[in-house]
Amino acid sequence: MKRIGILSDTHNYLDPKILHYFKDCDEIWHAGDVGSFDVIDQLQALAPLRVVAGNIDGSDMRRMYGEVLRFRCEEIEVLLKHIGGYPGRYDPSIRGSLMANPPQLFVCGHSHILKIKYDKTLGTLCINPGACGYHGWQKERTIVRLTIEGNKFTDCDVITLNNS
Repeated sequence: MKRIGILSDTHNYLDPKILHYFKDCDEIWHAGDVGSFDVIDQLQALAPLRVVAGNIDGSDMRRMYGEVLRFRCEEIEVLLKHIGGYPGRYDPSIRGSLMANPPQLFVCGHSHILKIKYDKTLGTLCINPGACGYHGWQKERTIVRLTIEGNKFTDCDVITLNNS
């Protein structure tokens, strides 16, 4: 069993509340637009971190982390990418890969819109944790916690951070 903290679009700001909410997580996954290595350092100090670079991340971060990450967590295959879309509207940059070899879990960011949706056609749970930084137009800043037990997802928590 692994408890996962999922976030995206920090844009160089890591709300201290995130460290509290993710303190018991076994892993943290950042779906891009990190903004700085300081954010990465703070998250890595808390738990093992998986990161993809987003469109605002510099070339140094892109070289270090890349734009797509595919891996296994427990018995679940995960695909992590910043710009990904959602069921019925996947971004062209990832659509072919999703259709050819669908993961059980697809995590993306970019839109700043919290969305958790199951794609029945692909058998894929799609999670966009929304944005948790202050940069952007979102009305709420959100993060997600998810537990993975073998090949099952449990305890999916959406956490809204106060915007003040």
